[in-house]
Amino acid sequence: MDFPKMASFKTPQDLVRRIAELGLDLPVADPVRPDVFGAPCQTATASPRPIGNRFAILPMEGWDATADGRPTDLVRRRWQRFGQSGAKLVWGGEAVAVRHDGRANPRQLVLTEANRAGIAELRELLVAEHAKSGPTDDLRIGLQLTHSGRWARPDDPKRPAPRVAYRHPLLDARVGVVSDDPVLTDGEIGDLVGDFVAAAVRAQQAGFDFVDVKHCHGYLGHEFLSAVDRPGPYGGPLANRMRFLREIVEGIRRDAPGLEVGVRLSVFDQLPYQKGPDGRGVPVPWSGPYPYAFGGDPADPSRIAWHEPFALLRQMRGLGIRMVCLTAASPYYNPHLQRPASVPPSDGYLPPEDPLVGVARQITAVARVKKEFPDLLLVGTAYSYLQEWLPAVAGAQLAAGNVDIIGLGRTVLSYAELPRDVIAGRPLRRREICRTFSECTTGPRNGLVSGCFPLDPFYKAHPDAEKLRELSRAATTTR
Repeated sequence: MDFPKMASFKTPQDLVRRIAELGLDLPVADPVRPDVFGAPCQTATASPRPIGNRFAILPMEGWDATADGRPTDLVRRRWQRFGQSGAKLVWGGEAVAVRHDGRANPRQLVLTEANRAGIAELRELLVAEHAKSGPTDDLRIGLQLTHSGRWARPDDPKRPAPRVAYRHPLLDARVGVVSDDPVLTDGEIGDLVGDFVAAAVRAQQAGFDFVDVKHCHGYLGHEFLSAVDRPGPYGGPLANRMRFLREIVEGIRRDAPGLEVGVRLSVFDQLPYQKGPDGRGVPVPWSGPYPYAFGGDPADPSRIAWHEPFALLRQMRGLGIRMVCLTAASPYYNPHLQRPASVPPSDGYLPPEDPLVGVARQITAVARVKKEFPDLLLVGTAYSYLQEWLPAVAGAQLAAGNVDIIGLGRTVLSYAELPRDVIAGRPLRRREICRTFSECTTGPRNGLVSGCFPLDPFYKAHPDAEKLRELSRAATTTR
């Protein structure tokens, strides 16, 4: 089950042939049109200002803040590079916890009142870098607000401290949930809603244009969407399962008028996966209907069931949400669906399918949502695996009207100025292109700082680089 590497495709026709072999619907633009990426975007946003081009920087989880959640020089460097990218939409930039127990790791940013000025400085640094090579009046910057829920590790990267929406029959064991104690009570949820709203107010005071109320990747907001077994006002029917989001948005409208709200949403999910006998991912054994995958068909969770995602999006639109960033699944229990890669992180599994299949799955899903909701501004994701072919595939989706903005995450860690080069029609710098080695995940999962160690000279020289090489060698031997 070896899959051809993206770099092995030397012409667009080579890629088209591979796509046809896999039976995928994934057009490839030939030639690439830079003007498609450089066109401004004003689809259904609350702001009268257009977004200056069709690239977005996606929020990533940092592991290099201080113990109390303030930015360090490493965080500031990352945000400056976001500004250098030329992307005119910064969707969160970084996942920021609304309180300490919501941190996914002990070095994640936290938006407390004490930390507000430091996080405001990140935005200012980004704008200043962006201004060196272009106007900023068409630049939109948001902040992603999160509580990590089941995957919280606020005090020790090796010690889970989960707070969960419900008892999960397959995921509880992964984080040591053995009783109902970690399940949030209705009263605790109400308190957390208040913490999200307070963080949104701080984000507005810090100058951000919008906040993303995170509902993806298995974190708490996303978990509520599958809380079919939870009793009471936050579980059961979909109207209850989206109450958490609704109450947060209503609070933001009340306390931070004028602040726009977006949502990053895992629009579908599947069964959790585990490493199989040959090292490749296989679904965890399960018999009978599986109702815990939001957007999955309970009778066959490998298939997308659109009823609930569409119902949720209609209700989000009713709340005045016009910006949605679509992603899928979770990096914790089925990463090949969420971020297709040629090499898994050290604690992952080898891909069970050609990663091109995972890319096409997400791109096709975004196109399906765009057809149903043409008035929403949709940011698409899962493009990094395409590497030098990213502009050709992304450009075809933009030209067809299947997506409004192309989101880039790990790619900009190694190649910050990729958006600027694509828009200018310049050849891509091959030595800087992300090859999805997953070391930007392996490092942090093992307590190291965030960054692209294989390709960014700054991180190649960092003291953590040799530690990461040892981890990668050990992981390769194990596989």
